[in-house]
Parts: sequence; structure tokens; C-alpha cells
Amino acid sequence: MPESERLPEFRFDDRGLITAVIQDAETSEVLMVAWMNEEALARTLKSGTCHFYSRSRKRLWKKGEESGHVQTVVEVRRDCDRDTLLIRVRQTGGACHTGYESCFFERRRPDGSWETSGRKVFDPARVDGNS
Repeated sequence: MPESERLPEFRFDDRGLITAVIQDAETSEVLMVAWMNEEALARTLKSGTCHFYSRSRKRLWKKGEESGHVQTVVEVRRDCDRDTLLIRVRQTGGACHTGYESCFFERRRPDGSWETSGRKVFDPARVDGNS
């Protein structure tokens, strides 16, 4: 990223990443947690749609680039240390690549077992790649 486009008001980790918590602007449900490098954050701020950095694929990606399940940015907040973002969005389709509205669709029961508590909103077999 050119020096003129750098984002000094944020603190990126030693890998050049910042954690982004994505929250539904209407319901306040946490939809997902992802990572952004400076370029992904700059693209998000400029375009108004979420872009992330995939640590496994080692590349930028736009949320919904293959599925159409885009996240339109409503508000961006940073924490007091400036090293974590809260991005409030309007979600189109589901946020989770498994087909659920949120990536946090499993809840731990008091007995230690897990139950599905989220809502499935699409069939992931009909979507190519990550959502």
C-alpha cells in the first residue's frame, strides 16, 4: 500500500492485521470475526462494503464476492487501543459460509454439550467458495 494511503490511526499486529468484529446494525448480533490488513481496511472504508484478508489463502477478499452475501457498512468503530474494529453492517444473505445467519450459531449447554441455536438462511452447497 502506498505511504500516502496508510492508516496510522489504527494499530495493526506484527503480521500487519487488525481484528474486525462484524455486527448486524439492526439486531446487534455478532455475525463473524475476521481480519483486515491495511489494504482491506482502506477498501472497506472507501467502498462501504467489507473486505478482509484471508490468513489461510493469503489474499484479500470481498465478503460476498462469490456468494453475493455482501456486508454494507453502516458504522465503523475502533476500540480504545485502536487494535480491534467493530463494524456494524447490513448483511445480505448469511454471514457464515456454512449457511447460517451468523458464524456463532452453536450454543454450549450447561451439561457441556452443544446445540445449534442459529438460523440457516442458505444452502452452502449452492455457493462457490467462501461467502
